[in-house]
Amino acid sequence: MLCHQHPSQDTNSSREDIEVTKRLIEAGHMIGVEVLDHLIINAEAGYTSLKEKGYV
Repeated sequence: MLCHQHPSQDTNSSREDIEVTKRLIEAGHMIGVEVLDHLIINAEAGYTSLKEKGYV
């Protein structure tokens, strides 16, 4: 499970978020670790799931 917060509190995924997620999934495959989801969260308990968006 990956998780991070944007300083702007906007939970929308950026192009960079998607690219890093893809690279981490590839790295995980190489060492036998499955990435289940990548969440972008904010202080108001809002979030975006990259799995729900189809990127994981």
